[in-house]
Amino acid sequence: MAYDEKVAIRIGKLLSSRTDVVEKKMMGGLCFMVGGNMCCSVSGKGGILVRVGPDAHPSVLGEPHVQPMEMRGRMMTGFVRIAPEGYGTDAGLKKWIQRGLDFVASMPAKSSARKTSRSKAPKRQRRA
Repeated sequence: MAYDEKVAIRIGKLLSSRTDVVEKKMMGGLCFMVGGNMCCSVSGKGGILVRVGPDAHPSVLGEPHVQPMEMRGRMMTGFVRIAPEGYGTDAGLKKWIQRGLDFVASMPAKSSARKTSRSKAPKRQRRA
């Protein structure tokens, strides 16, 4: 299943004022890297993935339209999957993207020379 390009465009618009955002195809979708760290992703399995961090993870799982992110049968602590109903409005999407930005802001930025993925997919600069 291909990721939802309309949602990718909406996220791109929310992040358009930042200069440290790179879009990268990985994990079956389109990831938005902020300062070299994964912030969020439009998933090819449906919904969006948001990096909330391990401390917020348990409380966020109790919110509507949120599920744990599972990859190859393993739960990825610190990441959650949000169903489309959770980000259908602009305010809903902005809330989730801001949560991802807040967590990534607490992390050190990665050097652009450092590889952040073993993926062979080329990095793409954010769409205007």
